[in-house]
Amino acid sequence: MGSHDAHYAGNLVDGARMLALFGDVATELLIRFDGDEGLFRAYESIEFLAPVFAGDYIEAYGKLVRAGKSSRSMEFEARKVVQPLPMDKGGLAVSSAEFLNKPIVVCRAKGTCVTPVELQRFKHKLNA
Repeated sequence: MGSHDAHYAGNLVDGARMLALFGDVATELLIRFDGDEGLFRAYESIEFLAPVFAGDYIEAYGKLVRAGKSSRSMEFEARKVVQPLPMDKGGLAVSSAEFLNKPIVVCRAKGTCVTPVELQRFKHKLNA
């Protein structure tokens, strides 16, 4: 997350930034599954589990869990994998960061996307 993503005091990043990442993941999943970007319809649940700050590196993951005629249910997870090191003892910012041995799950969500039937280029057996 860049400094431009910081929205609150202490360089805290707005949770909506995680949802933007999930939107990108959903687009990729739909292109791979249907050959079309589709549209995000709704989130069924969103859990913000840990804070995200400017300087953190986030990896976003998603999977398609159900496909109906045009709806696609997905699950998402965002994980912090790198975080900046704190300022030195003199209060100067350092450009060092640490790779986390165990990623921190910062957000989980479930959502539904829709790809209109006429835009689906790949035909799949439905598991609705």
